[in-house]
Amino acid sequence: MTNVEYDRARTGLVLIDPYNEFLAEGGKIWQVVREIAGAVDLHRHLAEVLAAVRAARIQVFVAPHRRRQPGDFDNWKHLTSGQRAIQSGAMLAAGSWGAQWYPEFGPRPGDVVVHEHWVSGGFANTDLDFQLKQHGIEKIILVGLVAHTCVESTGRFGAELGYHVTLVKDATAAGSAEAMHAAHDINGPTYAHSIVSTRELLPALPTG
Repeated sequence: MTNVEYDRARTGLVLIDPYNEFLAEGGKIWQVVREIAGAVDLHRHLAEVLAAVRAARIQVFVAPHRRRQPGDFDNWKHLTSGQRAIQSGAMLAAGSWGAQWYPEFGPRPGDVVVHEHWVSGGFANTDLDFQLKQHGIEKIILVGLVAHTCVESTGRFGAELGYHVTLVKDATAAGSAEAMHAAHDINGPTYAHSIVSTRELLPALPTG
């Protein structure tokens, strides 16, 4: 699954949820994933992938979670557990520290920041598909958080829409080793076209 060519004109990196909440000490989600993130050396691998992608002039798309605004979720019939946590004010309130970009991995000039997703998937009810098509993208490389929720949901939807999907298994994390195993060894092969480590991905990228 590693013999893939990534043409810079047709490849996009989708960076999912690069918020303080997910990546910084003190973040609510970081507290859940930090053990696995440490085990896979998440921050180092995210930095390596982003640096290599930008050096290769591959377009970066940032797929952020919805940041709570006043009135969000009022009178909704079917809230998920994550939406209930956001509604309660526990995390991702617009303007809060947790809802700010993690400094090292936030958007850079030239990156495309797509509309915020309401549940898990970066495609549902956003303009990600439209933006990818406008940029001529056919292959998407997924990194960010969380492996078995937002990353998996985005990848599944992307495959349904006809994109070639690559998962970078050490540039994401989850709340447990079991969740990581499910994301990459059980569920991932049912929709992803390539599941690689950062070390395997980088040599396949175009040189600058």
